[in-house]
Amino acid sequence: MNALADYSGAQLLTIKNTVAKDTNDLEFDLFMNAARSYGLDPFRKQISAIVFNKDDEKKRQMAIIVGRDGLRALAARCGDYRPSSEAPEVVYDESLKSPSNPKGIVSVSLRLWKQDNKGDWHPVFGQALYDEFAPLKEEWSFNQEAGRKTPSGRFYPITGNWAKMPVVMLTKCAEGQALRAGWPDRFSGLYAEEEMEAAQMRDVSPADADMTPSERIEKERVHHRENAIGGRAIMMTMDPSGALLRIPVGEVADRCMEFIREADPVEVHTWSIQNREPLREFWAASPNDALAVKAEIEKKTANLGEAA
Repeated sequence: MNALADYSGAQLLTIKNTVAKDTNDLEFDLFMNAARSYGLDPFRKQISAIVFNKDDEKKRQMAIIVGRDGLRALAARCGDYRPSSEAPEVVYDESLKSPSNPKGIVSVSLRLWKQDNKGDWHPVFGQALYDEFAPLKEEWSFNQEAGRKTPSGRFYPITGNWAKMPVVMLTKCAEGQALRAGWPDRFSGLYAEEEMEAAQMRDVSPADADMTPSERIEKERVHHRENAIGGRAIMMTMDPSGALLRIPVGEVADRCMEFIREADPVEVHTWSIQNREPLREFWAASPNDALAVKAEIEKKTANLGEAA
């Protein structure tokens, strides 16, 4: 069935002139097919399209953006998703207040809920650090000695919604992080507009200003992987509160072993689900130690099935 058949010509023209205004005919057809495939409504701004390098045919590329309502609509269809039941946790630091961070925000964290095949609900954590997601742009100036432009260390002040409601903007980024962590099959590769905005602004120097959207997204993924292990550390939770801790890779095995020894089997099982993604990160960083932790988890929880 034609993906455009659900819309009249007038409706398609309206979409083309609003949420997909820079697309050419081929890009517009692709965008509308994506909207149909995801079951998202362009008129409600659940999905939109932006075009990078629109004046350069060789570098021109379209990116499809899913709005917050669109992401939540997709999540609701998963069948094993439950939205957060509490306000996001916002961390402030007075010393960080500046023109580029007026409220001194450090991070926003939240938890969504995912149901396992036994019907139990488990938290899925998402965290967005202000200095990773806020769309700051560094000022570059010509360096006489180097003979080229170099970063000045000065950043442009934040404007728009990031200046008016930074907590809301950062919460959207944290929610996107949690959705991709808990439901990778559904959300892998889908980014909210706020995340794309940060990816466009951050570290876009004269040297990489011509990067395509996909290259920028890959750079952003690398950036988040590096920050997730910031100085070879991994974000994990080590208590029932679900609070995230930044644990150096060299200490992860010892901390995990200590928790497994002291906790009961049910707590260990729940903890291993909560930390599924961090444990995978640990496996990539230190496979031998991760294997030992995995063995201890399996040993501690071996009799859970019998108890049930």
